[in-house]
Amino acid sequence: MEALTTSTLAVAIAEIGDKTQLLALVLSCRFRTPVTIIAGILAATLLNHALAGWVGVWIQQWLDPDWLRWLLAGSFFAMAAWMLIPDKLDDEEGRFRRFGPFITTFVLFFLAEMGDKTQLATVLLAARFVEDFWLVVAGTTLGMMAANVPVVLLGKKGAERIPMKWVHSASAALFVILGMTTLWW
Repeated sequence: MEALTTSTLAVAIAEIGDKTQLLALVLSCRFRTPVTIIAGILAATLLNHALAGWVGVWIQQWLDPDWLRWLLAGSFFAMAAWMLIPDKLDDEEGRFRRFGPFITTFVLFFLAEMGDKTQLATVLLAARFVEDFWLVVAGTTLGMMAANVPVVLLGKKGAERIPMKWVHSASAALFVILGMTTLWW
């Protein structure tokens, strides 16, 4: 259960203010079909995070455990620093709009997650909790949905009330804690 709760919490906090959350807001305002957008986010996240988790397991299998521990801890600390840098949304949405809300959401979320903080967090968490691969994928997906579904449902009004500086600081602190616990793992 540690893998599930850690993954859910880490990604839910990391996702707040992330470019994919901004993308969810844009898609929600553009298409006004929340169920379809949520389904697209879920499908894209499941595929993306399963692939990211597989990379994490692969890394864990090929690296010496001592090297892996230091690499994971250093990566968690780097993620903590990266969390303090707010994301901006690129204007890719216009190219895919003609495919409808589900395909547009699926493609844009999948692409936006490539190399994103939450995808890298999934790689790291899967390497850390390799025996609980599916719990990590489930947890990171739950975290993405916990952060994005309210944005899709509430839209711009709710997103403007969240204190981003506090959220980014809390997320950075969580990754520092993950880095420290990895060193004692």
